[in-house]
Amino acid sequence: MYYPELAHTAFVYPAIDNHAHPLLTDENRNAFPLEGITSEASGDALTSDSRYSLASYRATLQLSKLFGLKNCEPTWNALRNKRDDTDYLDLCNTCFKPSGIQCILLDDGLGGVADLAESIKWHDQLTSSTCKRIVRIEFEAEDIFRTMLGGDAPNIPTSIVSVVSILEEFTDRFKASILAHARDDRVAGFKSVVCYRTGLHIAPLATYEETQRAVMDLLLQYKTSDSLRLEQKVLNDYLVRLVLQIAGEYHKPVQFHTGAGDNDIRLTKASPAHLQSIIEAYPNTPIVLLHAGYPYTREAGYLASVYKNVYVDFGLVFPLVSGDGQRTVIRQLLELAPTNKILWSTDGHWWPETYYLASVQARQALYEVLSDSVRREGLTEQQAVEIIRNALFHNANRLYNLGLKPNMNLL
Repeated sequence: MYYPELAHTAFVYPAIDNHAHPLLTDENRNAFPLEGITSEASGDALTSDSRYSLASYRATLQLSKLFGLKNCEPTWNALRNKRDDTDYLDLCNTCFKPSGIQCILLDDGLGGVADLAESIKWHDQLTSSTCKRIVRIEFEAEDIFRTMLGGDAPNIPTSIVSVVSILEEFTDRFKASILAHARDDRVAGFKSVVCYRTGLHIAPLATYEETQRAVMDLLLQYKTSDSLRLEQKVLNDYLVRLVLQIAGEYHKPVQFHTGAGDNDIRLTKASPAHLQSIIEAYPNTPIVLLHAGYPYTREAGYLASVYKNVYVDFGLVFPLVSGDGQRTVIRQLLELAPTNKILWSTDGHWWPETYYLASVQARQALYEVLSDSVRREGLTEQQAVEIIRNALFHNANRLYNLGLKPNMNLL
């Protein structure tokens, strides 16, 4: 059965993309394999195998139609040739205009952004509302440590006196940085990728001595490898607690990567269920569980249902998961999660096509799932309409205090 008002809302209502990353510059448009649009794999797993996934077949078909490729098979090679012959800004506009995205909240801490990607401000030309920043806390912390320690890694002092001094100075600088971001209207919130580093089981507290030892480990790592990456669990947990405290005072949401990612992640440590203790420890801080926790979607929905400060984003699965999988994710999320606490995103990154695919696929999945609920008399059509409006726009607008009005002229 067809529901016209529900369909119009699903496919036309403007959207706030509450989690994404910057696009590559024109000069770097081919810096990464295009197959990464539908896969988190790398190496041969990406370039040889991922194109055989249902998500890849669907994406190449949809993009071929978008780009007007009528006389060739829908393949990544055909798409590569077409986009190489297209002006870059025209390519971006071709992908963004049908997406209905009004505003993007951009995490610019993704590795490679500084050298390869456009600025946050650059993206304003693709949206009708000003884009906002999401501050990645591990990136901020590493940048502060590098500034403090300088480039002479072999001569960094590692005595206990030096470590105490470094920890105190770092804490002061880090808190000052987070406070400045919390007060900045251009910053919508914060994000942690502790899931990738040491997992989501964040300790609610640690002794100062344990934190000192973690700093000592970091300094020794820097001295021996000349590489600085926060891989010490005590130190990562320490950063998260500092940010959760400050963010709660300024009511800035903190996003957490949860669930699947590239193979740098340990999936058994990526379930949002591991966050339960830290959620309880900071009840005044809004916490956003990114990517529906996939494949731990039900756990994410449960947390949103029992904790006032927990919200669930349902990005990433568009376009990385098959159409049937996407509908399953939405159904599982809605089994428990209050519909005023679900947020849509693209997790768009590098390629403008990721934004287009995430938008059209999410809109299709929302319509199919909710129209089925209406057909089975689980809710009225008007209730389903409100769920979509909130999921696409109003929930994010309220949570991130954006103060936007939906632009009904986008589509």
